[in-house]
Amino acid sequence: MRPYADDRILQLADTWQKAGHEVALAVVISTWGSSPRQPGSLMIIRDDGLIEGSVSGGCVEGAVIDAAMRAMKDTGTELLEFGVADETAWQVGLSCGGTIQIWVCSGASMEAGLLSSAADALKARRPISLACRLAEGSLTSSGKSRQSNTISEDGTVFLLSVKAQPRLFIIGAVHISQHLAPMAEQTGFAVTIIDPRTTFASEERFPGADLIAEWPDLLLDQQPLDTECAMVTLTHDPKIDDAALRAALPHPLFFIACLGSRRTHAARLERLKEAGFGEEDLARIHGPAGLPISAETPAEIAVSVLAQLIAARRGALESTVR
Repeated sequence: MRPYADDRILQLADTWQKAGHEVALAVVISTWGSSPRQPGSLMIIRDDGLIEGSVSGGCVEGAVIDAAMRAMKDTGTELLEFGVADETAWQVGLSCGGTIQIWVCSGASMEAGLLSSAADALKARRPISLACRLAEGSLTSSGKSRQSNTISEDGTVFLLSVKAQPRLFIIGAVHISQHLAPMAEQTGFAVTIIDPRTTFASEERFPGADLIAEWPDLLLDQQPLDTECAMVTLTHDPKIDDAALRAALPHPLFFIACLGSRRTHAARLERLKEAGFGEEDLARIHGPAGLPISAETPAEIAVSVLAQLIAARRGALESTVR
């Protein structure tokens, strides 16, 4: 089963609620030390015990589910704290050396229509900001746009920021893509594979994938290419890869990379320069794609590309343009 990104967790919570289920939302409010999940991490709990998402590495989820069941019964909220000095924390398994605060909110304590409006915004790839009002015991829209998850100075309100699910456009239904696509999905990306060559772009080679046999420029021109999008070109065919790059470069994708040798990449940059793209545009393209881990097999190359993609998303990537 593919994991749910935070935006899809809220959409699923809306779906469950509309189906008549009681739901509760668990939010990581603060962490200290060796905590496996960061502030803003989400988990939803349904009245029959079904869950999605996580708020730790699995060590406190049982206690959080119990709190969620209480919150749904009492139509309220509860603030939980676990740490290595807390005997309860050891009982539930938080022995990793950190402290974590988790706020649990029942659906009845949420602003009317909140999940529905949040789901609609995220489906349209619009980020949302919610206010976890710890003192009041309610979850509301904040009306503010925040880039990160923060708590107020007095500790009474946690502003939860949720962005649209990151998207990865893979250009080329090649062997590397068969490894890269499922791995990227497992790390939270919505993946679309684009290749006009129907011999490569077949359901048999990519069962269950979002696979489109179309020229990339025609498809990408119809997509919302925002700051949560990335693209990797893998075909080695200038007609296909260059078409994708020409469509993507005018937009603020957070990561663009191209497979190929240094010589191939240099020739690619020259073609794009002749097409009218400036040095600033060309500097955005990482090439050859992938971190230098001496990868040889298609699966290893996919790992190196995914690692570079994640590093770019987390702001840990220095320029690799060579």
